[in-house]
Amino acid sequence: MIYIILSICCSVTVAVLLKTARRFGINIQQSINWNYLSALLLCFFSFSPNLAELSNSLPWKFYIPLSILLPTVFVLLAISIRYIGIVKTDIAQRLSLFIPILASYFIFNESISQLKLIGLSIGFLAIFLTLNKKNDATDEKRRWIFPLIVLLGFGIIDVLFKQIALNKDVPFTTSLFIIFCGAFTISSLISLYSVLIKKTALELKSFFFGILLGIFNFGNILFYLKAHKALANNPSTVFAAMNFGVIIIGSIIGIVVFKEKISKINYIGIALALTAVIIITASQLYAI
Repeated sequence: MIYIILSICCSVTVAVLLKTARRFGINIQQSINWNYLSALLLCFFSFSPNLAELSNSLPWKFYIPLSILLPTVFVLLAISIRYIGIVKTDIAQRLSLFIPILASYFIFNESISQLKLIGLSIGFLAIFLTLNKKNDATDEKRRWIFPLIVLLGFGIIDVLFKQIALNKDVPFTTSLFIIFCGAFTISSLISLYSVLIKKTALELKSFFFGILLGIFNFGNILFYLKAHKALANNPSTVFAAMNFGVIIIGSIIGIVVFKEKISKINYIGIALALTAVIIITASQLYAI
């Protein structure tokens, strides 16, 4: 369980860092760029990918969209945390599990059990209640698009990663290194455009912040993989504990530390989100 706890801590720490970035005047785009440099170096030294033995038929159709989506969705994640808060953004990110489940049914023609359908139904209601806000101001309404895009983005990323995991020609950790390289390249091009065209100055503090962000971002992935390896016969335990833990810890930190305002309806949404995660996890064990 120690790996699950460490993965949860790293995941929540990433959200906390993104929440505090504005307070320290951090350039988020630059930080996310350096985050991928940090992550790919850690990936290289942790997993030692053997690039010399790569297959000629690499799954570029998955690598390329992931290289684009990762830095893009990361920026949107930061924007969502800034405007909507850690609590609701974390829940949106965790409920993105609906996307691969729906993809398995509509794209890969897999069956969906009754228990899983119940979990999905509760989850959709949880999204509505969690993101519900009484303020009807136009600007406030527009901000709610960010957690929804985060949900959709992470869901698509999960589907693409699952496709890569099924590829037996390339080790998953090697694919991860290639994707980090691609994400760093894309984010570097964006940073280059910002510096050369928009005349945005490179910031040393954003560099160090990004390196720190990358350490925890990679730590989340590393410990998550180690948890699955340690509990190879109980993947649902890892899945449930990870999602449950992030929602609970993220909610506590958002409400207690950052004083995020949560309505009674939002609390009901959080409870339903946890219920949905438990039911969907149970559906992996019992085909009802």
